[in-house]
Amino acid sequence: MIESFYNAFGFIGALAISFILFIFFIFWIAGLAGICLKKEDNNKKTIRIVVAVLIPLYPFLWMIYDMIIQRKYMGKV
Repeated sequence: MIESFYNAFGFIGALAISFILFIFFIFWIAGLAGICLKKEDNNKKTIRIVVAVLIPLYPFLWMIYDMIIQRKYMGKV
């Protein structure tokens, strides 16, 4: 499987795709951690965690949204 992945994309392509997937995995874990630390109702929190685990794009988008909100907050302080 690794050989076919390498043959399909070449060295640079396989390296780039692997790096992008690794970064996305790190952001997914960071988003899950941020969602878990958020203080809110237990039912709402449980639903968010389940959605975040089942849909890996959700924590990534949530983290971007949270960074935008924090940037706006920091601008007002």
